[in-house]
Amino acid sequence: MTKIACIGEVMIELAVAPPAPEGTELKALSYAGDTYNTVVTLARLGTQASYITRLGDDNYSDAVISRLQAEHIGSENIVRQQGKVPGLYMIHNTPDGEREFFYWRDRAPARELFHHEAEVSALEASLADCNMVYLSGITLAIIGDEGRSNLLSFLRRYKDNGGKVAFDSNYRPRLWQTPEQAQQANRDILGLTDLALLTLDDEELLWGTNGDAVGELQHRYANCDIAEIVLKRGSEDVVILQGQERTTVPVPKVTNIVDTTAAGDTFNAGYLAAHLEGKSPEQCAQQANRCASVIIRHRGGVIDKSVFLNEVAER
Repeated sequence: MTKIACIGEVMIELAVAPPAPEGTELKALSYAGDTYNTVVTLARLGTQASYITRLGDDNYSDAVISRLQAEHIGSENIVRQQGKVPGLYMIHNTPDGEREFFYWRDRAPARELFHHEAEVSALEASLADCNMVYLSGITLAIIGDEGRSNLLSFLRRYKDNGGKVAFDSNYRPRLWQTPEQAQQANRDILGLTDLALLTLDDEELLWGTNGDAVGELQHRYANCDIAEIVLKRGSEDVVILQGQERTTVPVPKVTNIVDTTAAGDTFNAGYLAAHLEGKSPEQCAQQANRCASVIIRHRGGVIDKSVFLNEVAER
């Protein structure tokens, strides 16, 4: 039985390759995406997981399927759309070491997730015995109004049958028409969420702040009936809210940080894997911190499997 199904978009990634001759810029090809990064890490931690997306009928989509299968991730609910290719993004490194991202995803097949009734019905049947589904605010943003409406209906039925929902808001302003549209979509999904994996920077960017971020978050979502809220705050303590109960978990200091891009995705995987094993919230956060501390010491959202597992075991 699949313990968790992750929903979202995986894209073709072109990142900086090793130094090239002067006047040229070489790029290395890979695949990434927030929920894709999470599902790969979940599988590496021993969680039975599957991935839900829409891909094309091209060689790059074939490669994504092959990579998922090599990680023992279920791909049976991935729809292949004729004549389409996945979205693409390119990473450019600026002279000061920062990273700029450029996207080509407007026609990606993943944008049609939850737009087709037959696909939704098939997915509902397939996930009848799945413990949890996980998705992010990026998923919400790219599927548009129709997709979001159908997704919410699907999640209500899924929860009525005993399933649980995990959600990471992962707010990216350029994917939304207005902040107000994103706020409403987040309210809607958090009203169906059992485990919210939120990030302080995203919360403040989307909602603003008067200084008491945790108190504001508690007030904002008081009527959402979320069983467990996890607030990631970078190098500061993780805060876990369960009703009025508050738990803080220290984040160990990490040196030699190379790339923080997928830190949140990997943290989520560590937390979800432990949560599905019945661990306490504190134990979940400790495992999540270990996973995140490994990924930020390497470049890329998905690193070599043996390197990841060996370093997680050492921390």
